[in-house]
Amino acid sequence: MKMPAMLRSALITMALGVAAGLLFGGGLLVSGMANPAKVINFLDVLGHWDPSLAFVMSGAVVCTFVGYPLIQGRSKPLFASSFQLPTRRDIDKPLVLGALLFGVGWGASGYCPGPAWVSVAGLAPGTFVFAAFMLAGMWGAAWWKDNNLK
Repeated sequence: MKMPAMLRSALITMALGVAAGLLFGGGLLVSGMANPAKVINFLDVLGHWDPSLAFVMSGAVVCTFVGYPLIQGRSKPLFASSFQLPTRRDIDKPLVLGALLFGVGWGASGYCPGPAWVSVAGLAPGTFVFAAFMLAGMWGAAWWKDNNLK
């Protein structure tokens, strides 16, 4: 029995998403970035400064500078009919407020969403509180946007 094309496409998309998530999570674990102390120590320039986060960020920048030209030269992605790129270029109040909240949360807890999910999967106790507030913040942002509150 042949699988319908739409179902096959959806399964491929999900499998690629899982593979990308596992690769990203594995990279966070190998680099030690799932440990919030790495971020907090990176920000502690007058104390126990740990520059390893700068090396991880530098690796990401190099991958981006090499990867983007390769991707932008394609007419479409390998497993989709078109690229889905942002079209907005303006900097508005929600963007600035969101970036500010993200930065304060990251600096205070040592977690950003990726490492938080990796740590939740590893059953790290403090992460559950962070993840709960992160989900509440995501829900609140969606509610705010849906209700056109500015």
